[in-house]
Amino acid sequence: MQLLNLGILAHVDAGKTSLTERLLHSAGVIDEVGRVDDGNTRTDTLALERQRGITIKSAVVSFPLDGVTVNLIDTPGHPDFIAEVERVLGVLDGAVLVISAVEGVQAQTRVLMRTLQRLRIPTLLFVNKIDRRGARDEEVLRSVSARLTPAIVPMGTATGLGTRAARFLPGPGPAAPLDVLADHDDTVLSAYVEGTVTDALLRRSLVAQTREALVHPVYFGSAATGAGVDALLSGIEELLPAADGGADGPVSGTVFKVERGPAGEKVAYARMFSGTLRTRDRIPFGADGAEGRITGISVFGHGTDTRADAVAAGQIARLWGLGDIRIGDAIGEPRKTYEHFFAPPTLETVVVPGPGVNRGALHLALTQLAEQDPLIGLRHDERRQETSVSLYGEVQKEVVQATLADEYGLHVTFRETTPLCVERLVGTGHAVEFNKKDPNPFLATVGLRVEPAPVGSGVGFRLEVELGSMPYAFFKAVEDTVRETLDQGLYGWQVTDCTVTMTHSGYSPRQSHAHQGFDKSMSSTGADFRGVTPLVLIEALRRAGTRVHEPMHRFRVEAPADTLGALLPVLAGLAAVPEATRNRGDLCVLEGTVPAARVHTLGQLLPGLTRGEGELESAFDHYAPVTHGTVPRRPRTDHNPLNRKEYLLNVTRRVGG
Repeated sequence: MQLLNLGILAHVDAGKTSLTERLLHSAGVIDEVGRVDDGNTRTDTLALERQRGITIKSAVVSFPLDGVTVNLIDTPGHPDFIAEVERVLGVLDGAVLVISAVEGVQAQTRVLMRTLQRLRIPTLLFVNKIDRRGARDEEVLRSVSARLTPAIVPMGTATGLGTRAARFLPGPGPAAPLDVLADHDDTVLSAYVEGTVTDALLRRSLVAQTREALVHPVYFGSAATGAGVDALLSGIEELLPAADGGADGPVSGTVFKVERGPAGEKVAYARMFSGTLRTRDRIPFGADGAEGRITGISVFGHGTDTRADAVAAGQIARLWGLGDIRIGDAIGEPRKTYEHFFAPPTLETVVVPGPGVNRGALHLALTQLAEQDPLIGLRHDERRQETSVSLYGEVQKEVVQATLADEYGLHVTFRETTPLCVERLVGTGHAVEFNKKDPNPFLATVGLRVEPAPVGSGVGFRLEVELGSMPYAFFKAVEDTVRETLDQGLYGWQVTDCTVTMTHSGYSPRQSHAHQGFDKSMSSTGADFRGVTPLVLIEALRRAGTRVHEPMHRFRVEAPADTLGALLPVLAGLAAVPEATRNRGDLCVLEGTVPAARVHTLGQLLPGLTRGEGELESAFDHYAPVTHGTVPRRPRTDHNPLNRKEYLLNVTRRVGG
């Protein structure tokens, strides 16, 4: 039987989870359709999901569809949980993007469609809620064509819009998709010129182009009433490509989700792309090449996952036994480098434990939450006994707070959310500390030069000294410490987009007193290089200078044109910079940039400024120098190499001659 790993994606509240329920019901997996409002859906299993009526964690369910077994992955729609969507995209064979017939194309719809197109994931569009008052068809199609992609093929027509009797009538006429299909198919174009176009030719071309993500069939329907769902199921079976990969090839898979079992054990959700993985197999995983033994496997099929002895190419499974597994890790042979499709979090907040909360238990709980969401970074300040978390937005913060209370019994609050800034070099700087020369108490010579690098290049480390001039372990200690130290620059923010060159090196060879063993007071160790490197690097940064850059979002506001006068002063007050304005009928579309820290406020103010008709779309775009107010500083969590005396007192290594 063929396999298809299918993602369901949408803007929040477009009806994605309801559609999942209806698909399972139509396929005969469940007897009764669950409702989000009633909290009894198959995929929203977390108590918090049922309370809030939103999807927070991706979930996998399976159903048979004639000759295809579909593994259906329901993903969150709220932009604060975009990391969950990101991890799913890499394991999909196809997708259904859900659009509301009432609200139409929304901000997150555009973000998701752009990503699906960039990754060339075959995608069907399902316009949901045709039974709701205010449902539109032609207007939604025009919006899809203008704001998502013009390469759409309506697969039928909707009747009775806005009533419970709304229906979807499949079957476009032969000419309906002709122009779109002819753009990418010379055979269709020739047949059109020669007057020999047939329905069969168009159907073959539609299947081929959909599977290549060149065109996107559009269905209308209602998850609530079931209208159009059978047609969508037929489209899923016929138009989307089945999973490929040979069961006899080398074992290769990707982990897209990690959760904790009842006993606290790690359970990895993995998509297998090649080979067959069996219970008791020892398998390498992750970038570090660690090995683990598979102690248990369950494979998805017929509505749930069941225990199995093996998982083959194309399947999705839950795996036990890989204690150090992380999201994004490759299992067996790496298929491709895991990459982020969406921007990382740009906000940060300090977790404040409530009365009686054990800090150790809180740190453990936060660590486990970060395991399940690798784009949430933890930063622990040992001196202040504080832990910060990086986030996408305020809703995610509320969910973290509720999860800690409900699942761990830990009640916390948060300090004000602040933007996650970065530091970039202003110029070039150089510093050196020599072995056995005051004031260097470490048996190591390290010289470093720092230089700006192109934006987006990250951190590069180079050598201007011969690799054989001292043991490799000492060079490795310097490079590792350089990268660690750059996490906190002159203002406490991560220093990025720079090149660090090692210009000087030297060490004291292994020595010992007569008839005695190794004496580290006479011989260099890795600790010497790890100790002196932060002092050298920070001094080089001082001489180069750094400038703090704050995260900026590109925003797009669509609002009634007559509200522009009220909107512009508010945007100016939020340090937003409008860059382009255009009218579209009675609407005004405003595009520009705004500091990430002000996006939430803009979203709160927009409805009141636009009679509830304004729509905001924003996404991280770039970092820009801080030009307003005081330059933000971030409390340090290291031994503070900015203060040499304090650093040497704090470093728990040899600090004397």
